[in-house]
Amino acid sequence: MDERAEAIERLYRERYERFRDGIATVTGSYDAARDVVQEAFARAYRKRASFRGEGTLEAWNWKIALRAAQEQRRAMTGVSLNGSIEAALVEPERDPALAEAVRSLPPKRRLIVFLRYFADLSYEQIAEVLCVGE
Repeated sequence: MDERAEAIERLYRERYERFRDGIATVTGSYDAARDVVQEAFARAYRKRASFRGEGTLEAWNWKIALRAAQEQRRAMTGVSLNGSIEAALVEPERDPALAEAVRSLPPKRRLIVFLRYFADLSYEQIAEVLCVGE
């Protein structure tokens, strides 16, 4: 197994739950998120030679996972999100006030909140994932 393959496997083992939790905010369920995360890591593994190392491997995997989540949501709903990613609390009834506050944010800011607090990404990684500052 080559070095990138090992790094992707290690990232999957170490950060799977963070990926699942973050992607669940896009897919709307943890079950769908599990499938998306597995598909995203399979894609990353297949395309590992295209990772140029210009950012972190984790942020690169997040881009792939968010794209896969968007594709899954479009397939389930039949609605194109026109490039924006809609994120929301998976269980809004647990904290209705928080759910309402989060819903009031514009989609990109909402995604930033979820990537920071559900996926535990650093601000630098979030900027990289969302191509901010390029």
